Amino acid sequence: MGIMAFLLAAAVAVAGGCSKDNRPVKIGVSIPAATHGWTGGVVWNAEQVKAKIEQENPDVEVLLTTASTASDQADRIENLAARGVQALVVMAQEPGPVTPACETAKKQGVFLVVVSNPLEVPVQDIFVNGDNRSFGRAAAEAIGQLIGGKGDIVVMEGIPCPINTDRVESFRETLAKQYPAIRILESQAAYWNTEKGLAVMENLLQKHPEIDAVWAGDDDVMIGALKAYEESGRSDVKAMVGGGGSKATVKRIMDGDSVVKGTATYPPQMIATAVEAALAGLRNGGKAAEREIIVPSQTVTKENAAQFYFPDSIY
Repeated sequence: MGIMAFLLAAAVAVAGGCSKDNRPVKIGVSIPAATHGWTGGVVWNAEQVKAKIEQENPDVEVLLTTASTASDQADRIENLAARGVQALVVMAQEPGPVTPACETAKKQGVFLVVVSNPLEVPVQDIFVNGDNRSFGRAAAEAIGQLIGGKGDIVVMEGIPCPINTDRVESFRETLAKQYPAIRILESQAAYWNTEKGLAVMENLLQKHPEIDAVWAGDDDVMIGALKAYEESGRSDVKAMVGGGGSKATVKRIMDGDSVVKGTATYPPQMIATAVEAALAGLRNGGKAAEREIIVPSQTVTKENAAQFYFPDSIY
């Protein structure tokens, strides 16, 4: 049974997560602070789902916390557990420092939903994640379509980690299989950061006199890459493809930007899916309807960009 269908069925059920003294059901949510565009989208979506759930469920309180460092997040998770949450939704800054706090909460009987970044010890009841292999595949398909299946490109990777590895390996595999005439000139880490994207792109432009397309790997990185390209005065790049699906990028694609022509979605809405899954688990007596929920990435180009444009979103 899918999460939405399960939630509809659970709506008529008795609140199995309520404590004996009839206090409200408490769901704790611990996420990174809005340090860049995508995490800003996560925070916005978390606030939206908190308002929605509390309005529709008078017995439920969603306690939302953000943290700018991994150690701060571990402290906040411990605080949420001390406040008596029956369920906990965690998107880890870094898995290492956060895992012990999550393990302790789980031992205390808390229903645990982990989002995007897996813990070092998989103690969660449900794991909600974007599909990082489909993310890389979607970006490769966009590049292939936009430059007619042939040409020389550069790649700007994220932070070296399993998420990045899955994305880049899938990107390379898709190109090799579907677009063998596309050659990757070079691949460098841009750490999902705008300033780093600017510096990396400057370096790539100096080293390679002709580039047909750029996979920036992240919409924030693409902002920096685009600035470097515009300042260079060059006109060889036929397409830049980002990642994440920010509304600013989707709007540029939708409006027919001469360079920004594609992105791959990695929806920050997955945090809302996770909070809804936590509530469904509590309504089901602490049992998960699904152990894993995967949110696939999709290719965004001018032909379908309007479907992915959400002007009210912060991201």
